[in-house]
Formats: sequence, C-alpha cells, structure tokens
Amino acid sequence: MTRIDDTPSAWDERTQLTTFLDYARGTARAKCDGVSEENARKAILPGSPLMTMSGLINHLRWVEYYWFRVVFLGEEDEGPWTDEDPDREMRIAVDFPLARVLDEYAEHSARHRELVARTGLDERARRPVRNGIHVDLRWILLHLTEETARHNGHLDILREMLDGTTGD
Repeated sequence: MTRIDDTPSAWDERTQLTTFLDYARGTARAKCDGVSEENARKAILPGSPLMTMSGLINHLRWVEYYWFRVVFLGEEDEGPWTDEDPDREMRIAVDFPLARVLDEYAEHSARHRELVARTGLDERARRPVRNGIHVDLRWILLHLTEETARHNGHLDILREMLDGTTGD
C-alpha cells in the first residue's frame, strides 16, 4: 500500500481540514490496492456479515453523500438505504466490481471537494442533526474525517485477515 501525504500545502484551517479528509479518503482507497474481487466481497467477521472491503468503501461514499448533500445542502435523501434495510449501501456493494465502487467514491469526493472549496466553514447545514442543531461545514469535515479514519481501521483488519497485506 502506498502512503498518502498528510502534510497540508498551507496552514490555514480550510487547507488543514481538507488535507486530512483527503488523506483519510486516499488511505481508504490505498487499503484496496491489489485486493482480489473475491476478497473485496468477502465478509469474514462473524458478528458483522455486511462488513466487506467493498461494503466499507461504498458506505464511505454514501456517508459523504448524506452529510454533504442531504444534511448540509438540504437535498432530498436518495441514498440506497431504507427503513427495512438501513445498511443497504454495504449490502449492495458486493454486486459491483470494486473498481466501480472506488471510482464512484472518488467522483463523489471530487464533487464534495468543490462544494467545500466554495463554501464558508461557518456556513450552517440546512437540516438539523439528531439533537436539532444545525452543524456548520467545519463540523461536517471533522466528522467525515473521523468516520473515514475509523473505517480505515476496519479496512486494515479485513485486508490483513483476507490476504495478509498490512499497511501504515
């Protein structure tokens, strides 16, 4: 796995926040370098039958969609999940080649990167979160960095258990 640079090109707050989110995104993608299609779709943790490498990448793609498009912009939620199947984005990922899932994640991340570049960090989300607060864009960037970094740990564990590959 190739290490992605986490040192920002500038020291302002926006650059630091976006650099760390991009670092976490790039790390998730790097965890998938060279994994076989079979292993990308394989669930090996008995208590987590939906946790596959493909499922986690698709989850990250849709988590960004939810926070940027649905919560921040207030768009209609058109995610794959349903009340009956709240983790559907993880379930359906195994129906697609990993390359497609990674490409869609990269495409959506690029769109979200553009949104962040033209929006103030103090701008509030149009929809409130569970406790009724309208979080700002800064909070969403921090939350997505945490979410992506946490799932990078899951990707690390899965990859090592699947084929012995370890990374930074």
